Amino acid sequence: MSTMNWKRRFTLCECAVMVLLLGHMTSALEVPLDSKVLEGLPQPPTITHQSPKDYIIDPRENIVIHCEAKGNPHPSFSWTRNGTHFDVEKDHKVITRSNSGTLVIDISEEKAEAYEGVYQCMARNEHGTAVSNNIVIRQSKSPLWSKERNEPITVQVGVSLILHCRPPAGLPPPIIFWMDNNFQRLPQNSRVSQALNGDLYFSNVLAEDTRNDYICYARFPHTQTIQQKQPITVNVLNDRPAGERKPSFMYPSGDSSTVSVLRGETLELECFADGLPTPEISWTKANGDLPNDRFSFHNFQKTLKITEVMEADGGDYHCLARNRLGNAQHIITVVVKAAPFWISAPRNLVLAPKEMGMLICHVGGNPKPTITWLVNGVPIENSHKDPSRKIEDNTIILSDVQTGSSAVYQCNASNEFGYLLANAFVNVLAEPPRVLTPPNYVYQVISNRQAMLDCASFGSPIPKITWFKDGQTAIVNGDSYILHENGTLQINVAQPLNSGKYTCVATNSLGNRENHVYLEVKEPTRILKQPEYKKVQRSSKAVFECKVKHDPTLIPTMTWLKDNGELPDDERFVVDSDSLTINDVTQEDEGTYTCIMNTTLDQDSASATLTVVEATAAPPIIYERPDPPRDLELTDQKERSVQLTWTPGDEHNSPVQSFLIQYEDSLHEQDVWNNMTEVPGTSTTAHLDLSPYVYYSFRVLALNDVGLSEASIPSNQYRTNPASPDENPSDVEGTGTEPDNMVISWNEMTGLQSNGPGLQYKVSWRQKDTDEDWMSIIVANVSEYVVTGTPTFVPYEVTVQAINDYGSGPKPEVVLGYSGEDRPTMAPESVKVLVQNSTVAEVHWEPIPPSTVKGKMLGYKVSYWKEKSLQKEDSKPEKPQELTFSGNETEGRLPDLQPYSQYSINVRAFNGKGDGPPSTNQKFETPEGVPGPPTFLRITNPNLESFTVEWGPPVDDNGRITGYILKYQPINNTEELKEMTLLANETSVILENLKYSTRYKFYLNAMTIKGSGPIVTTAITIMDEARPVGPVFGSVNFSLEEDHAILNWEYTGDENNVYVEYMLDNSKEAWKREAVNGSRTYQLKSLKAGMTYRVRVVAKDHGDATVHSTEELLIAVPAMTSRQVDIATQGWFIGLMCAIALLILVLLIVCFIKRNKGGKYPVKEKEEAHQDPEIQPMKEDDGTFGEYSDTEDHKPLKGSRTPSNGTVKKDDSDDSLVDYGEGGDGQFNEDGSFIGQYSGKKEKDTAEGNESSEAPSPVNAMNSFV
Repeated sequence: MSTMNWKRRFTLCECAVMVLLLGHMTSALEVPLDSKVLEGLPQPPTITHQSPKDYIIDPRENIVIHCEAKGNPHPSFSWTRNGTHFDVEKDHKVITRSNSGTLVIDISEEKAEAYEGVYQCMARNEHGTAVSNNIVIRQSKSPLWSKERNEPITVQVGVSLILHCRPPAGLPPPIIFWMDNNFQRLPQNSRVSQALNGDLYFSNVLAEDTRNDYICYARFPHTQTIQQKQPITVNVLNDRPAGERKPSFMYPSGDSSTVSVLRGETLELECFADGLPTPEISWTKANGDLPNDRFSFHNFQKTLKITEVMEADGGDYHCLARNRLGNAQHIITVVVKAAPFWISAPRNLVLAPKEMGMLICHVGGNPKPTITWLVNGVPIENSHKDPSRKIEDNTIILSDVQTGSSAVYQCNASNEFGYLLANAFVNVLAEPPRVLTPPNYVYQVISNRQAMLDCASFGSPIPKITWFKDGQTAIVNGDSYILHENGTLQINVAQPLNSGKYTCVATNSLGNRENHVYLEVKEPTRILKQPEYKKVQRSSKAVFECKVKHDPTLIPTMTWLKDNGELPDDERFVVDSDSLTINDVTQEDEGTYTCIMNTTLDQDSASATLTVVEATAAPPIIYERPDPPRDLELTDQKERSVQLTWTPGDEHNSPVQSFLIQYEDSLHEQDVWNNMTEVPGTSTTAHLDLSPYVYYSFRVLALNDVGLSEASIPSNQYRTNPASPDENPSDVEGTGTEPDNMVISWNEMTGLQSNGPGLQYKVSWRQKDTDEDWMSIIVANVSEYVVTGTPTFVPYEVTVQAINDYGSGPKPEVVLGYSGEDRPTMAPESVKVLVQNSTVAEVHWEPIPPSTVKGKMLGYKVSYWKEKSLQKEDSKPEKPQELTFSGNETEGRLPDLQPYSQYSINVRAFNGKGDGPPSTNQKFETPEGVPGPPTFLRITNPNLESFTVEWGPPVDDNGRITGYILKYQPINNTEELKEMTLLANETSVILENLKYSTRYKFYLNAMTIKGSGPIVTTAITIMDEARPVGPVFGSVNFSLEEDHAILNWEYTGDENNVYVEYMLDNSKEAWKREAVNGSRTYQLKSLKAGMTYRVRVVAKDHGDATVHSTEELLIAVPAMTSRQVDIATQGWFIGLMCAIALLILVLLIVCFIKRNKGGKYPVKEKEEAHQDPEIQPMKEDDGTFGEYSDTEDHKPLKGSRTPSNGTVKKDDSDDSLVDYGEGGDGQFNEDGSFIGQYSGKKEKDTAEGNESSEAPSPVNAMNSFV
């Protein structure tokens, strides 16, 4: 219970005394209502039910004043009326209900006014007296309207108007509304509206406001009666209409006003403005905003309503009326007062003898309420004095209470706006413990959920509750268990191992009592195979599977829903144990189907959507990315998991292969989406495991063969509660960076891993294999901690544990670390070198003592270098080489040494910090070895039978050179290899009597006393290098053929490297060449006609250098190097020309014959076929000529001529031969016969169809042919 306000009133000394008293105080204990417990257990009275303070009665019904109480013994009841005793037994109209204080007053023969007044009930037994509130009884009233005569109201259009209602005062107040004679509500809007007092306000009147039935009605709720005012007549004239004007306030009047309201009530502020056009009303609060969730606008913004008024709602409210001509403002100052209200009501106390307790009556109000105390209904100052009782303003302190001092205390807090009355008893009992929870009760809970085991108890003093599991050691508060003050044992996450028998023991000074309960942890119900999205054709079958796993001891019940409602009552729907089949699917079957598996403890559900499509001919298939999923929903919401469901989008003819689920943690990484899991494309749900202290939002993407869809609209945010960390930092290491420190490092945990706010790390360490205590420090926002002052390179045990505001992570793993290393302090001793041969030696040494390593021994480094060559006096020391030998090796091989040299060597140990001091340098020498190869081998001064062989001494002599060995022999010959031994100081030799035109190969190597070194080789052809004295080319000739030139020459040299070279005369280009392959004749085909070339034959050596060459030949290629054929002399051409000439002659003869016949054609028939246009009948409709009129292109009629003016002219002769031609250009032969009509005309008609204006003729045909 709160004692804050009470403490503040004491002096410093009194506070010290009270703190001491509170240390021995007993908490409040409610006496249980269990009849078995109450039997024989005393309890003072407690009021359990009473009528309201302000009780308005209906005069047509009996008056019932409630007063119910409990207590042991059962209390008796008495009443006061208007402050004096009310003897209910003397009034036969008053009946008291059995075992109750409730009064029933029969007013059927009595006026209700006779029983109006203030009533108070008292319930008493031997342990005290409880009193009710003062109950004010008043009769409801619905008075008639006072008689009045309403004169007609006449106003001009545009002025403002107020129609007053002035309803009679009722109890409770009536509800006001305006109607017409037909009992239809009068329409209201921003121009016309009703005030809270019932008046009707017109901001401006219109002509249509004229009517004679403005009627104000008052409805009285208790009596359900309706009273009406006399109708009001309003006449609106339009002879002097009011003009437009800016707003002004009709109500409230003036610039400001004040309104008072009580805390907790509803505040209603209203403004009505005059103006034309109709003003618009808006509200603001000075120096603050309107309370978001408690304010609303009504009556077309004219009323501001604020519910559950608080002190902060006081202040100035601005009502603004605005139209296009201006605005007006009214300020309403709201003053908030408060009737008394409870901050902390006094609570019943059950105390054991000698115990201490306290009753606190903590109230608020404005003005501040006055607090008075009563005991058993009597003012405490008038009651008997009790030395164990002390009163301090709003607190009663009881100390060293005695048996028999039980009583009921009343706290009365009042101010000018009301009062509060509370009863609180003090029951002094000495009772041994009683356990109220039923014995052997079995609790069942699902695994990984919370379990609550009750141990309700009663006793005085208050019993202490202790829990045991399976009769073993007492259970204490910890991560797994929480012991509540009321005795309940809470298991945060129940596991199968928590199943078993639990015993609670209630103990106080008078004894103890135990009770046994049992906990059974069951397996959760889970849907293993969820129903999948289906897209089926009409009249086909759809099957949804729903396979479930559940605890075998629980009885499951499977239920299927369609669109969250029951399945249709249709035999097409077949429900099996793990599936739903829909036969003969129709369009109405589309929707979402949900399977729900229920047990007595839990349930699981999953949904899938059915889409029905028509069975139509398949259109061209277009494959696209799927549409994003939609309708994301979070179900089965738990502390560490949630189930996400969605509806797939259109697949666009490519089935969805999978759904990718992503999440955003807006608490730690806002706007960053992370992949969470992936489910098959047939699923529409996913069970997601969550981490604590994360603000999750989820979205889903669909993937098909085309690609990934757009992301869905994110789900609603799901926030998980903080918890202690589930894990500790990873990659914990302890490594020193200096000889006297150790750096403990780890990977910082992410916000997702922190599980809660206030993430920190508890870093602990101690030296291994010692009796030292663990040293610890707590750090935050770092990933390492440096421990200083450590010995050099000693092992430490290191742990890093995550902690946050909600607890610690699991027990951390111990990691072995080491403090910092230092360099080794001692050099290896007894270094010895054993030379194996001229290039290899072995080195041996003694290891350094472990105490001098000063770190982790990594090995030894051997440095050696060549000081000088024992052969060359001017040699310089070389750069040292280094070999590393790991671990504790004490010997090694030195490879690739230079023979016949002097070396120096030393050895040093090294660790992670670096190298130790080197040992003393030791010198050793390598013996001679075989020499390296001569630096070069070449042939010089060649001639026909001899040349000189030259070479250079080896760079690496590896000892003293004793000589050289030269070997040679012809290539591809069976002759023996000839060998020559040469002195050490020789570098050349002349070889003679070699075979001409023979290729030799030479081998040369140097020697020391250790043997011969590597061989160098070279080869040479005597003919190539020893050029003959005389020329090798003889005469050169050429001849020209049709498409090539033939060259002939004489040659006595080597056949392998002979070429023909040529180039354009006077050209700067390089010579072009073609190999002749040992021939003495060559056809050169690359020459172009009409060009002049320079040509020669050359012989080249192996280095592609020209050795011999013929003189250059100048070859001019003619422009026409072959005979041309004259087509005019060919027989086939002559024959063709003769045939063409004969054909032309025949055509000419035919033409002459036809022309001669044309002079005797029948004119009569021609005239009939081509009548004169002038005698043709005119068409009546359009005045055109008959069938000879060409309306398409207006060409002249056949057999007629059309002048340029468009008129038809008749010639002197109707059968003029010219008229049969085309225009005036008829063709005549030499004898005057006309051929145009029978040849040219016909051909011309044909030609016109081919868009040609010239008739073909034999002459033209011949011309075109030639």
